[in-house]
Amino acid sequence: MKKLFIVGNWKSNKTALEAKNWLDAFKVNDLGITDKEIIICPPFTLLSSISLEVRSQKLEARIGAQDISPFDEGAYTGEINGKQIKEFGDYVLIGHSERRQYLKEDDEILNRKVIMAIKYNLIPIFCVQERNTVIPSGVRIVAYEPIWAIGTGNPDTPDNAEQVATAIKSSNKEITHILYGGSITSANTNSFTKMSQIDGVLVGGASLDSTEFLKIINNA
Repeated sequence: MKKLFIVGNWKSNKTALEAKNWLDAFKVNDLGITDKEIIICPPFTLLSSISLEVRSQKLEARIGAQDISPFDEGAYTGEINGKQIKEFGDYVLIGHSERRQYLKEDDEILNRKVIMAIKYNLIPIFCVQERNTVIPSGVRIVAYEPIWAIGTGNPDTPDNAEQVATAIKSSNKEITHILYGGSITSANTNSFTKMSQIDGVLVGGASLDSTEFLKIINNA
C-alpha cells in the first residue's frame, strides 16, 4: 500500500487562539493512521506554538512552513530562513501559485529556496501549475495545483490529474510523490488518492475546519 501525504495549508489565516481551538478539536490519533503522513502548514506566526502543541498532545502530525527565504541567516530583514524553520518543522511549501502571482517569484528564486530547504534538511513540497512547470533539482515531492482550481470549487478531474502526475514522474526521475491540490474536499479526496500515480492531497480552505480536515484524512 502506498504512503499518502495529506497536507493542510492554512495560508494567511488563524490567530493563536483560533489555532489552539483547531488543535484541541483535531482528534487525528483516533483515526488509527498507519499509512498517511499528515502535515500542517500554519503561517510563520504560529509555527512555534503549533509545533509545541503537536508535541505536547502527541498528535500524529508533522509541521511544515508555507515558505522559506532564498537567503541564509543574516541581514535580511523580514525573511525567515531554513535554520529558523527547521527548529519547528520538517517540510516547506515552495512555489505556490499565489506567491508566484502576488510576489512575482520566478524560477531562479524558487530554485534558491529549494537549495536552502535542502541545506537545512527540510523536505520541499514543490507546487506546480501544469505538467511543464520547471522543477528544481533535489525536489522529491510535487503538488500539482492548477491555478483555475484553487479556491474556486472546481477541481481538476482525477483522470486528468493522473495524466499530469504520470507525465511529471516520467520526465523527472527524482520525483517520488505527486500530490493533487485545488478545491479538495472530504467528498472528492478519495477520487484523487485512489489514482495510481497520485500520492496525496494539498488542502487549502478545507483544512481550516478541523472536522472537515479529519474527514479528508479518513477518506483519503
